[in-house]
Amino acid sequence: MPEKIDTYNRALQVNLDPRSYGTFAEIGAGQEVARWFLHVGGAAGTVAKTMSAYDMKFSDEIYGEGSRYVSRERILAMLDHEYDLLINRLDEKRGDRSNFFVFANSVSARNYHGTNDCHGWLGFRYQIEPRSEPNELLLHVNLRDPLNSLQQDALGILGVNLIWATLLGPRDVDGFFDTLVNELDLDRIEIDVIEARGPQHGDNDPYVLGTKLVRAGLAQAVVLSTEGHLVQPSDIIRKRPLVVERGMFMHTFDYHRQMLEESLRHLQQEEKSERDPILLPELSVNPVAGLEAPDEAETLRRLRELTGLGQPILLSRLPEAYHVTEYLRRYTAAPIRFVFGVSTWVQIMHHAQYENLMGGLLEALGKFLASQVKIYVYPMPVEAYQAALPESFATLAGVTVPVEGMVTLDSIKFEQPLHYLYQYLAGSGWLVGLVPEEA
Repeated sequence: MPEKIDTYNRALQVNLDPRSYGTFAEIGAGQEVARWFLHVGGAAGTVAKTMSAYDMKFSDEIYGEGSRYVSRERILAMLDHEYDLLINRLDEKRGDRSNFFVFANSVSARNYHGTNDCHGWLGFRYQIEPRSEPNELLLHVNLRDPLNSLQQDALGILGVNLIWATLLGPRDVDGFFDTLVNELDLDRIEIDVIEARGPQHGDNDPYVLGTKLVRAGLAQAVVLSTEGHLVQPSDIIRKRPLVVERGMFMHTFDYHRQMLEESLRHLQQEEKSERDPILLPELSVNPVAGLEAPDEAETLRRLRELTGLGQPILLSRLPEAYHVTEYLRRYTAAPIRFVFGVSTWVQIMHHAQYENLMGGLLEALGKFLASQVKIYVYPMPVEAYQAALPESFATLAGVTVPVEGMVTLDSIKFEQPLHYLYQYLAGSGWLVGLVPEEA
């Protein structure tokens, strides 16, 4: 029987590799990664130095002052400083036979009162041959465990996986991602940003990396900036009012731009906010039953086309809309407005989607329409409405629409008892039919 490659054995294999030698610098959640390499034995062949500049004053003196200690900028400063020291002090002595590396992390694990955002940045700079140009990996993670001790444990496992996968693991991207979360799952740790550069990585497209993170189940969602870079979601949406368009985006027509802009105007009339709202198209790789999930190539095509809207993009693995509310509420308590074409609204009202919930449609809507959340419904020509509905929804019982002209929220007719639910949602202000300016 082959040896089980668990965290212990992965750390040990790295320690027994005569080529790999480097520094561990960890801030904020203890030295959980270095601990594994010191614990399993043979660390003298791998560990040049371990350190933790836990105090902010010490950290600033070593790595320079920064506005945020758990950030991409801080990790890059740590990698720069420690890698330069490593090369300056050890290259002459052993540079001809060692592949030098620096592992760094800066993490905010759960504090005593449980009031902080639990997340962190990890960085790994490494050589693949002695005195070769270094490669670099950066990861942003969310720690999902409820206890500080469990978060530290997950961080230690992830760090070992990252180092082993990079130095000794499979060379293909899919194999790398599978190895990265060995002995972990999405309930424990989420990776929503990955950056790769250097001769070993070539041209690593953020669209490709983000799509693989979501499709492989390493992240509930990732955010792509207007420039097409993977970014920490809080950098874009933290404390911001949001206008979110859920869609399959098989083609990005002017219709989507008009829908978002009209929704923004309506929100600004409704709510006065100190911060400008964000327009956020959201595409799911795991749509609700009845809709065909795009494969990887098609997902990439749609993402690149969506970039033309000039807005950040949310790519998720969340099927039902109420899951998106839960996700966004991690980052903002400000107003959220979901905007749908009428065809999507009809699909949301389809009972069969919610058979996994004890409360069915009512439970789903209750989770969806959290505090300060409303639904905007945008009209569309009847031909577009019919084309947008998948075959399983096209003859949905209990729903009638006009045979020509525009389908609007008011022109959709639901049979009882859905009619009463529609009246309640509209009368309570949770459901708003938009009328384009030119109409």
